[in-house]
Amino acid sequence: MRVLGLIPARGGSKGVPRKNIRSLGGKPLLQWTAEAALAARTLSKVVLSTEDDAIASVGRSCGLTVPFQRPIDLAADDTPTLDVIQHAIQALDELGDRFDAVCLLQPTSPFRRTSEIDACVDLFLASDADAVLSVRRVPSEYNPHWVYFRLPDGSLRLSTGESQPLPRRQLLPPAFHRDGSLYVTRRHVIMDLNSLYGARVLAYEGSVNAINIDSEADWDRAEATVRDFVS
Repeated sequence: MRVLGLIPARGGSKGVPRKNIRSLGGKPLLQWTAEAALAARTLSKVVLSTEDDAIASVGRSCGLTVPFQRPIDLAADDTPTLDVIQHAIQALDELGDRFDAVCLLQPTSPFRRTSEIDACVDLFLASDADAVLSVRRVPSEYNPHWVYFRLPDGSLRLSTGESQPLPRRQLLPPAFHRDGSLYVTRRHVIMDLNSLYGARVLAYEGSVNAINIDSEADWDRAEATVRDFVS
């Protein structure tokens, strides 16, 4: 099975301007993901999708392939990631380069190791899952069995729909949230079902260092994490 490593990086970030090529720990943010992806044994090819010439140039200097330019209308603030992935698959198809699955590697999650990419893809390849996502455990206080929604009348309803919360932490089943670092999805799920997930999704428990950079506060956290990550 051919697995495409796809790194989407647009130039119009608002929360952290030009963040994909801003220096983090002495190198462009994009380079952190490029280095990990290019060293992965499970990825058949690693491609950068961007509409931005400067980002494309940095990507090439990091060793990434930039075989097409993303259309401007797929680089807006509200552009769905799925649309970007579908465009990349179609563009590569037109170049005669067909892939069976896509591993999405967003540069805004810089602290993923090559071993994690390979472990996630290996889990996917060994399964019949439509997708594998990197996840982290939800702290007990945020477990769905203890989380309430406020209804329009002001009353509270447990997110699970149950009438009573579980009484003790020891009874809580493990809960997870996606950390944004890794998504591996079958081609037909992306192209035919218009989904990153499909019907059967498996979890890969990712790094405790996972950070998704959307704001300056996130950037500050990333700067504070760099030393621990590289040590």
